[in-house]
Amino acid sequence: MAHKCFISYKKEDLYYKNKLIEKFNVSDVIDKTLDRVIDSDDGDYIMSVIRRDYLKDSTVTIFLIGEHSSENEGYDYLGPKNYFIQKELQATLYNSKDNSRSGLIGVVLPSMYTKIYKGSYQCSQCNHIHNSVSINDNTVIREFSINYYMTPHSGCAWSPEERYAILVKWEDFYSNPEKYINAAFEKRSDPIANKIKIYNLR
Repeated sequence: MAHKCFISYKKEDLYYKNKLIEKFNVSDVIDKTLDRVIDSDDGDYIMSVIRRDYLKDSTVTIFLIGEHSSENEGYDYLGPKNYFIQKELQATLYNSKDNSRSGLIGVVLPSMYTKIYKGSYQCSQCNHIHNSVSINDNTVIREFSINYYMTPHSGCAWSPEERYAILVKWEDFYSNPEKYINAAFEKRSDPIANKIKIYNLR
């Protein structure tokens, strides 16, 4: 595989992370996960530490979307329960002179298929058939959703060229990961990369 990947996941989805580790060459994956709160109010500093200590050399992040991977997962004594994957996705998208952003793939795990893929409907604006895909704070981390349904947007549907984040079902990704990893890598230099948003670096 041509691109080194970082896998962002919740501990409940360790099985799927391990399946990918088994499938890929060891040298193709950074087998780390953010495991500490970066004690700073400086967003740029937080991003640089995460890039340096956890995402170093990675060019694509694979975000495993399971039942506990949403923005609205709740809070505990550290703050948001999904603090770690929030920061991993923010660091994925962060771009500076010392830290180049990575491509971003959301891999929907089987337990989430029916919660995210809602079938199709006929659009009242263009009269075409569109797929209904539920990507929002109840299903994913906000850094993913705002870079999947990117705004401003004037049409009735988003084309792949109008999205930075790539979304794929587990079975499709697992059968041909290089296809999606290469596509995510190419997004880094596409014009759409200029519209990336990061919700809150602190």
